[in-house]
Amino acid sequence: MKRASYFLVSLSNRENLGLCKKYALAGFTNSINGVWTFSELNEGDYLSFLYGARAHNLYQVVKKEAIENAVNIGPWKPVTFKMSGKTYYFPFRLWLKPIRKFNEPIVRNEFSYVAENLLLRGGYRKTHFQADQTTLQNVSQMGSLYKEGVEKLNVRYSTFVPKFTRKRSEVSNPKIFLFQEIILQSLIRQKLTNIKDMKRFLDMIDVNSLNPKELEILGEKALPEGHIDLLIKESVPIGLSRNIVIEVKLNKATEKDFEQLLFYIKEFGEECLKGVLIAKDFSKKSVKRYLQVSPIIYALNNFDNPKSFLELLNSLKLEKFE
Repeated sequence: MKRASYFLVSLSNRENLGLCKKYALAGFTNSINGVWTFSELNEGDYLSFLYGARAHNLYQVVKKEAIENAVNIGPWKPVTFKMSGKTYYFPFRLWLKPIRKFNEPIVRNEFSYVAENLLLRGGYRKTHFQADQTTLQNVSQMGSLYKEGVEKLNVRYSTFVPKFTRKRSEVSNPKIFLFQEIILQSLIRQKLTNIKDMKRFLDMIDVNSLNPKELEILGEKALPEGHIDLLIKESVPIGLSRNIVIEVKLNKATEKDFEQLLFYIKEFGEECLKGVLIAKDFSKKSVKRYLQVSPIIYALNNFDNPKSFLELLNSLKLEKFE
């Protein structure tokens, strides 16, 4: 059983915002950030568009598609950056169902979780931001029910499934991307949205005071000095706001990684129940030195050739380092 997540998807200009609203369609570029966002959002999740420090409308994702030859398929125009000379287009798309209509500033208290992330990051600099369940509950009461029509994008196209690889020689944009840490973070987050997997994870890190059915896991929580990769928190905290902070490393963990996590634990204070470091491997010396940290090893079985996000998710294993 999984709970739907809520995201704010940032847009670069007003024209693209208008096209997204017109067709109830979200598009992401042929870049690692684009395929990351496409992998993060699932059918059944909710999103709002973020532009000009304002949140626009509430939508539910009804279908995901990666489009062949999307450079020739609108509604968005390809973008060429002067500095790099690279051209980006929008092969990764989400078909949306409009739920509510609103146009609200994110300085509203209801958007405080996302607004704090934006402020601490010094601006957008990201394709999307995940908000918590409290934010979703708030926006579900904003504005009014969406009653306007949506235009259909009448074009013929074929689709593909994007994949990831560990080998640079196999990279072929936009169909095969190099496996990076942000993709691993998303895999772990999505795995732990499953209540059974969350329960097993809590058992591994010896946290018995939390009910997995009452938790949510969020990506990239900004702090005054840096950001944590994943945050497990109570969806509806009462009296206490207990949480677990998680750092994710693609390769073997270093002592610097342990130190960084200890700093984040201190930043969260006494309501932080545990700090967890997930990595490909650990040195026993570091693990013995940093007893406050729970070391967890991740493994992706049979990742010798390109795999889709779903294939990687199904093969992902998390085990306590012994």
